[in-house]
Amino acid sequence: MSQSLVVYFVQLCLALLLAPLLPGIINRVKAIFAGRHGKPLLQTYYDLAKLLRKGEALSQTTTWVFTLAPAIALVATLCALALLPLGGSSSPLAFTGDFVLAAYLLALGRFATMLSALDTGSSFEGMGASREATFAALAEPVLFLTLMVLTSLSLNAGLDTEHALSLSALFGGQSADTWLGGKIELLLVPVVFFILLLVENCRIPVDDPNTHLELTMIHEVMVLDHSGPNLAIIVYGTALKLWFFAALIAGLMTPDLSPWPQAALRTGIVLLLSVLVGVTESVMARLRMQRVPALLGGAAAMSALALILSQMR
Repeated sequence: MSQSLVVYFVQLCLALLLAPLLPGIINRVKAIFAGRHGKPLLQTYYDLAKLLRKGEALSQTTTWVFTLAPAIALVATLCALALLPLGGSSSPLAFTGDFVLAAYLLALGRFATMLSALDTGSSFEGMGASREATFAALAEPVLFLTLMVLTSLSLNAGLDTEHALSLSALFGGQSADTWLGGKIELLLVPVVFFILLLVENCRIPVDDPNTHLELTMIHEVMVLDHSGPNLAIIVYGTALKLWFFAALIAGLMTPDLSPWPQAALRTGIVLLLSVLVGVTESVMARLRMQRVPALLGGAAAMSALALILSQMR
């Protein structure tokens, strides 16, 4: 096995192992800001172990859709993560246009969660699914517009079209090298991806994962009826999705180094991003729902500006 594949699989295993650590880091940072001791850093691991030992309560209203949806969401997120270049090594699954597949794998996971919420027959969970669909429809164009910026960057760097339309090229370290070469305006791109991280993972200021207020819940309301192993799958899948978006930003900010140093640097950036999420949630309040589209509109404007400026050099 080549060194690049070894680095890739080591990074993939680290992602699978360390993903539940990210919510723990976020909660610990928030506790420090609030002057509390807070939950243990490994609390998510403890919760997963506890949920896997519990039984599952199912409503008579639900069908096989409710039972199968968490597994579909988890597998979709795992497949999307496997398409990313990890540690500077291209994914063995990479192909031209794989970023489209990654985006819609995440959409498939979201769709499965929404279907499970609707399958309960609860108008409360249907409200959460409706809100999730609304924000997802606004976030998806922003994601593809930002990917257009990176594609343009790869083409300007001399890559052929076949390789430029791949996640391994877009997030393989070339972007950071281009910034170091003078395209400072493309620093807007990580900011946009950080906003998408908050939106897609239902974090403050878009949603509060710790809230139980009916008027503000989005993601949490869709999983209220899940319990036991299925809830453990949802918690783990949520952590993996957070790692996915953090890995996108880490891929943008890491220069093109040799595999092992780049792998270590990317892992460190992912962990630091979880600290940044905790700081963001500590200094900001949740936005009113009618203001979330304005946040995504601002992210789209930054992406458009980066695209225009990248074409002027």
